[in-house]
Amino acid sequence: MENQDRQYWNMDIENKLNTPEIKELQLAKLKDALKWQYENTPFNRARFDKAGVKPEDINSFEDFAKAIPPAGQPEVRGIIEEVGLDMNKLMTHLFGQKRMDDLYLLTTTSGTTGIPTPYPNFKPGIVDGREIMCRAAWRMGVRPGDRIGLCFGLSMHAAGTPQILWYYDFPGVTMVPIGAEAGTEKILQFIQLFGVNVFTGTPSLALHLIERCPEVLNIPIKNLGIKTLILGAEPGAGIPEVRHRLEEEYGAQVFDAGAGYGCSCEHPVYQGMHWLADDMAYYELVDPETGDAIPMEHGAQGIMVGTSLNPQGAVWFDMRFTLGDIHQVFTEPCPCGKSGFRYKVVGRSDDMLKVKGVPVYPAAIEGVIHSFPKELTGSFRIVLDEPPPRVVPPLKLRVEHSADVRKDDLPELEKRVNEKMHSLLKIRPAIEWLEPNTLERASKKTQLLEKNY
Repeated sequence: MENQDRQYWNMDIENKLNTPEIKELQLAKLKDALKWQYENTPFNRARFDKAGVKPEDINSFEDFAKAIPPAGQPEVRGIIEEVGLDMNKLMTHLFGQKRMDDLYLLTTTSGTTGIPTPYPNFKPGIVDGREIMCRAAWRMGVRPGDRIGLCFGLSMHAAGTPQILWYYDFPGVTMVPIGAEAGTEKILQFIQLFGVNVFTGTPSLALHLIERCPEVLNIPIKNLGIKTLILGAEPGAGIPEVRHRLEEEYGAQVFDAGAGYGCSCEHPVYQGMHWLADDMAYYELVDPETGDAIPMEHGAQGIMVGTSLNPQGAVWFDMRFTLGDIHQVFTEPCPCGKSGFRYKVVGRSDDMLKVKGVPVYPAAIEGVIHSFPKELTGSFRIVLDEPPPRVVPPLKLRVEHSADVRKDDLPELEKRVNEKMHSLLKIRPAIEWLEPNTLERASKKTQLLEKNY
């Protein structure tokens, strides 16, 4: 492939990200996309009708934000109540028959917070997915000759099998679909056997492999020769303490990817993920309580809402739709010099806890836990005695200490952990100390909430 030293995969589009020129393209495509949605998707046509507007009434981004309220899982649950759990009826109502005629691959989200959400892969969407993956992979240092170990869950998961399709247009790479289902022993053996040098999976799995590699292969994880960790599906790669530990143990660069169409950059200090898809999707932030649009200013925070500009292949980000992720955006130039505004996942709206009225996200607690790498293993659980978000203080945590920590050391360690929790998160949790390896390690998403109700 020519010019392997170029900055971007798609020099024409990526040089224009987050510019006035790309905004003009977005608005033109948005008008066409809204017309398509109205004509072809029952779910979105009903949203137009309820708002009392037609696609031709929308002539600006401001019109769009005022005319069509965001939709999300509550609206999907309403459709389920209306049509039942007949998945064909549900998906036809949500996505339209025209898209369903192009359905090629059917996957789901993990279903960790309820009924698994269908995640269909339509043929036009697979084409867009390939382009986005090539843009992201190029920025994350993937090059011809690399062997990519796919260690997300392959069975039905949206981040699993579709990746085999998404990398298809990237020249010279070899996909090794191991899958989280294989278990840590087989994952390590296959990485070694097939010379995998790019790992893709969850941060919790990558951390667990550090512990397991000396037991399974009698070598430290660094000796496997992995150069790149592409991580997603849960917090971790964006938590400085987790990222630092992974890079030290693997001798590799860590990249955060997902929760939209983006990836982090190689800057040594995490800068968020660069949004790579201005030509394919329109990105917004909205207020979690009012649904009002939040200006895209440096440091702004809200629920991420997406609208596909190529609606024939769109899945959930089809028209002002949100999966409930709370993002913070950064619009000032990144120190790495690469294009695209950046976004950081703060948490999920349905994961938010309120302790004495203070919002607390599990990802933030995880960051504090991982800031004690010598004293704590990194494994913990948040214990809930009643349904969230309200938590009667103190917030209860079950935390594993490391093998080097003695029982007499625990009071002082608890004091230090609490001080940092209070300094950063404004809470002082009650900690139940656990011996190392007490908590189950997950090869897929780690469930941090332990529900006792």
